[in-house]
Amino acid sequence: MDPQPTRTRKVIPIVRQPNPVPAGAAASDGGEEVMVSLYAAHQKIYPRSVSGLFSNWRWGMVFLTQLVFYGLPWLEWGQRQAVLFDLGARRFYIFGLVLYPQDFIYLTGILVISALSLFLFTAVAGRLWCGYACPQTVYTEIFLWIEKKMEGDRSARMRRDALPLSFEKFWRKGGKHLLWLAVALWTGFTFVGYFTPIKVLGLEVVQADMGSWEVFWTFFYGLATYGNAGFMREQVCKHMCPYARFQSAMFDKDTLIVTYDTERGEPRGKRSRKADPAALKLGACVDCSLCVQVCPTGIDIRKGLQYECIGCGACADVCDTVMDKVGYPRGLVKYSTQNAMAQHWTPAQTMRHVLRPRTLVYASILGTVVVAMLVSLSMRIPFKVDVVRDRGVMARIVSGGNLENVYRLQVMNATESAQNYQLAVSGLKGISISSDSMVSVESTQSRWVPVRVHVPFDAAPAGSHPIQFEITAMDAPGKLTEKSVFIVPR
Repeated sequence: MDPQPTRTRKVIPIVRQPNPVPAGAAASDGGEEVMVSLYAAHQKIYPRSVSGLFSNWRWGMVFLTQLVFYGLPWLEWGQRQAVLFDLGARRFYIFGLVLYPQDFIYLTGILVISALSLFLFTAVAGRLWCGYACPQTVYTEIFLWIEKKMEGDRSARMRRDALPLSFEKFWRKGGKHLLWLAVALWTGFTFVGYFTPIKVLGLEVVQADMGSWEVFWTFFYGLATYGNAGFMREQVCKHMCPYARFQSAMFDKDTLIVTYDTERGEPRGKRSRKADPAALKLGACVDCSLCVQVCPTGIDIRKGLQYECIGCGACADVCDTVMDKVGYPRGLVKYSTQNAMAQHWTPAQTMRHVLRPRTLVYASILGTVVVAMLVSLSMRIPFKVDVVRDRGVMARIVSGGNLENVYRLQVMNATESAQNYQLAVSGLKGISISSDSMVSVESTQSRWVPVRVHVPFDAAPAGSHPIQFEITAMDAPGKLTEKSVFIVPR
């Protein structure tokens, strides 16, 4: 089986139709070409409910991810929201950590860790992210559960859709869409709650006093969830998600994928439970097509690895159920590798090959980046300082024969308590701070402080001279040095 996912589509060739030839006219060159679309019309997919090991894992991830997403904004840390990205104040609160725009390097580190994790998981076991934790998969599962409760399982939904509009059909479908909208809008509200304190946001909703951007993003995110999980579903995975397109670059023949045991299953065919498949010269596959019916993207896993497969394992669950009913061993559809299937490896041999140099390199790089991030965070000085020379005040001679430059220092306190900072300056002979050198900043706040710096008149020739500001935290360990220049007028 080739590791490159194959596309399954109905191809309709160009049809050549003969032209009618009027009586007495000479025959033409044979006909005209009619262009026909290469893509078959999309057919709605009705996924069948399934239970089993992988279904339980998938629902476990649904509960875990939504518990984190919906619950995290309501947690408090001290007197504030535990996780809050306050764009207006340009501060990000993550439990006891307060980050400023100057800490952008940590966001870069998180993105690098996410990318490496995706590479590692894909090389080990294919599209685990897609099948179990992707928001598209998670919300589609939630919406399908609501749909099942309101309209019944697959066969009932198909029958109802084929019937004309009736009162029962109207209230069942209408109720389903109302529940979908409720979940979607609550999702949009929660999303905005990560950027506006969610309790304040809730009060604004009750008082109908939400800001314009809050209204926009609540409805935008909510309607996107409603459309993607309720209507587009597998189309997002098949046509919009770029991951489906480049996944083959991260697959090889030792990657765990959901695969069908062709050698054991073929030739497939229906038979009674008491029939001997060997006598009928049939394989283990009873050709029930349940693996197609439970697939959320509507593919047939028996045709091999396809780019539409999200690795959810639903087909493996339902196939094991069928094998139990007919009395055959499980595992006709299972997680395995192409090499394991071809060489008949045991599970232990398969796992040994899964832990190959490629995955070990990914894991080593990922571990190194994570450790570096943690060390950097632990050694991070919990305050920031920006130095801006005040261009509105010219360098001048002041009383005592000194030269004066004025600066503005922004001191940002990234701790949860008020802090005092001592300012000092160096870089020129006799340089000193003539204004107050002690600065107090409230917890998680920033403060602009004007600072006047003096040097003796003859300390340096005319021009620009480098100097350094030293800022020392008095109530906690930490010291920063920021560069600037001192201007000596001609």
